[in-house]
Amino acid sequence: MNAYGLTVNDFPPPEVDVWPENWPPLQLFIRLSTQWRTGPGGPIGLDYNVLFHEMDRQKLEPDAYDDMQAQIRVIELAALDELHKKD
Repeated sequence: MNAYGLTVNDFPPPEVDVWPENWPPLQLFIRLSTQWRTGPGGPIGLDYNVLFHEMDRQKLEPDAYDDMQAQIRVIELAALDELHKKD
């Protein structure tokens, strides 16, 4: 980039709108971003022991707990698809 007189600031990250109901699971997923279980082929899923610990700390009602876990699984599966995508 330097050869062309460009810097990282010339390429701002895209803005993404998040619906309000998706913000809490997204924040939780971001907090779990270093908690991947890995195998010989790379990441295989999140460490659910850490997920459950984090959700327990939020003192969620049972239905909200189940909803949060389901939402995290959707994000996790999408992330795994991207992580394992072949060029």
